[in-house]
Amino acid sequence: MDTAPPTFCANCERLQASWNTLQADNDDLRHQVAQLRLQLAAARKNSSTSSKPPSSDIVKPKRAASEDAPPRKIGGQPGHPKHERQLFPPELVDHSHVHTLDACPDCTGPLRPNAHFARIVQQIDIHKPPLTIEQHTCPEYWCDRCQRCYKAPMPTPMDKGGLAGPQLTALIAFLKGVCHASFSTVRLFLRDVVGVTISRSQLSNILDKVSQALDGPYEELLQLLPNEAVLNVDETGHKDNGQRWWTWCLRAELYTVFHIDPRRSADVLLDVLGDEFCGVLGCDYFSAYRRYMRVCGVTVQFCLAHLIRDVKFLTTLPDARDRLYGEQLRAALKALFAVCHQRETLAEDVFHSRLQAARDTVLRVGLAAPETQHGQNLAKRFRQHGASYFTFVTTPDVEPTNNLAEQAIRFVVIDRHITQGTRGEKGRRFCERLWTVIATCVSQGQSVYAFLCAAVGQWFVDGNAPSLLK
Repeated sequence: MDTAPPTFCANCERLQASWNTLQADNDDLRHQVAQLRLQLAAARKNSSTSSKPPSSDIVKPKRAASEDAPPRKIGGQPGHPKHERQLFPPELVDHSHVHTLDACPDCTGPLRPNAHFARIVQQIDIHKPPLTIEQHTCPEYWCDRCQRCYKAPMPTPMDKGGLAGPQLTALIAFLKGVCHASFSTVRLFLRDVVGVTISRSQLSNILDKVSQALDGPYEELLQLLPNEAVLNVDETGHKDNGQRWWTWCLRAELYTVFHIDPRRSADVLLDVLGDEFCGVLGCDYFSAYRRYMRVCGVTVQFCLAHLIRDVKFLTTLPDARDRLYGEQLRAALKALFAVCHQRETLAEDVFHSRLQAARDTVLRVGLAAPETQHGQNLAKRFRQHGASYFTFVTTPDVEPTNNLAEQAIRFVVIDRHITQGTRGEKGRRFCERLWTVIATCVSQGQSVYAFLCAAVGQWFVDGNAPSLLK
């Protein structure tokens, strides 16, 4: 039997070794490409595929315009009702002027009025705010018998208020809290518009007085939180003198409470709500809420909007199995919301049966995940907490998303970007209380400034501030 020459065998071994090396290099490159694709998908996360805020989207892709539809013009659109400002009633008009014509401007002929046709323009203007300056003097007296000096007591409003009266104090708080104005801006406004110069330290003292005036209404709401049937909670970063703190937002049906804390953990919820909270907690999938749920046995409604973003992220991954899994989940969730939108048109029993069927479909598809890292991570979430995404199906007055808390906390995020946070305990205390007043008054249709005037006015005379619950 013939055998291969030694040179041929050596060449085969050399080619086999070279092929093995190339195969190893190819496998390594494939692995690197897969990792880079995952990193690229993670880097491309935006507010629509994650919990990142919309402000983090530096460049937003333009929506694809329909080829048939012409570009929309600026302003009111055809078919929309025209909105016109209503005239002020006659009792609010300070001066009224009627401008007449003596003759026709074209032929100089006589004119007769058309009683039902007239052009009316009402113009509003402001004058320099009037300053009321009161001087209170307490003369000193000497008692020959006691050999001591005595002064008459200063009236309580003057003793507590000092330089700024209740209306001016409320205005300063409104500028600082509602208008996001800095101390420099507040001082400029007071100097140029109001006509009074106040130092930074005096402004700080005035805001601290507002905090004290709002202590009662704030504590009242804080005590009511554990008894609420439904609470939506969210948190965002807060800067305090260069340190990272957290602003917690707890929104009930009739009011909203803000709490600033150095912790971003379930301990904050345990301190504020306690371990016997028996309502439904609407929140995102952050670990603090899951721990509070586990420790206290609280019923939770995890935000479906956050889940949809995570599912949408799956459709951007390089692995085809992840993309298919994501598309199937998106279709199931879309069918669920299609049923939700039919609430007004379906009978109650039919609506609930369809809603439960759509929920079961989402859970079934969610558990049928591919053997990939991202797929299994989401499937694990469905196994552990899938039912908590659908509490709204069986519990009335529960929203499927956490939009209520996210909308309330948006004001705080804007304030953080403008004012750069606080610089100590007094600033945090003022922000907690004023943000609570702003959010609660807005949700109830109250005037924030009117409430501040009432609360500060009562504090000046040692009275009780009005309640925020009306």
